[in-house]
Amino acid sequence: MAHRIFVAGATGAIGRRLVPLLIEAGHTVWGTTRSASKATELQSAGANPVIVDVFDAAALSAAMLAARPTIVVHQLTDLPQGLDPARMATAIAGNARIRDEGTRNLIEAARKADVKRLIAQSIAWAYAPGPLPHGEQDPLDAGAEGPRAISVNGVIALERQVLGAPGMDGIVLRYGQLYGPGTGADAPKPGASVHVDAAAHAALLAVERGTAGAYNIAEPNEQVSTDKAVAELGWRAGFRRARA
Repeated sequence: MAHRIFVAGATGAIGRRLVPLLIEAGHTVWGTTRSASKATELQSAGANPVIVDVFDAAALSAAMLAARPTIVVHQLTDLPQGLDPARMATAIAGNARIRDEGTRNLIEAARKADVKRLIAQSIAWAYAPGPLPHGEQDPLDAGAEGPRAISVNGVIALERQVLGAPGMDGIVLRYGQLYGPGTGADAPKPGASVHVDAAAHAALLAVERGTAGAYNIAEPNEQVSTDKAVAELGWRAGFRRARA
């Protein structure tokens, strides 16, 4: 079944790999960006570009109502190119704001547009200390301290809002650390990692067959279990796009 899909963060690392997958699968895509130059990139990929800032709630709602999507995919982040260490402290706070306030604005816009499914990017390394590997039922690290607390509290805010979104099936994809094109990393990192193409494929599968809840999305590792994603989504860690 073809859907009308609103991808928030369509020119980010996962978004730019996801948009072609959605279009190739027959879906109609609206993709957001804050940049006019990146809007051209989206148009060339076959998507309908939407230039909007997630913190402009009124403009976001207007864009959502104009698109009339049945599904929203939340891939918004605010991280520096190559995860530049000199900029990461500021980026961590900005990312947490997107996960909290940005998610709130996105959900409110989706509610007004009568969206039925909401899929959101989360992370697989926010679990509280405990026996490994972590399954999706394990608690997140609400007792974290320092910079980790900023990130984890943002994740907790995002997941609580997405999984509790009124009138919508909320799906959270807990990605391992990304590597591959556009991520600044060419190889997996220690712990839970995932290639950006496999991450995008998980979002496509969540569009087409996912049920509400959280899913760990990572290559085989000792930190988190991906049995649920494999069994329920049919996800494969080895997925790669046929074309770059």
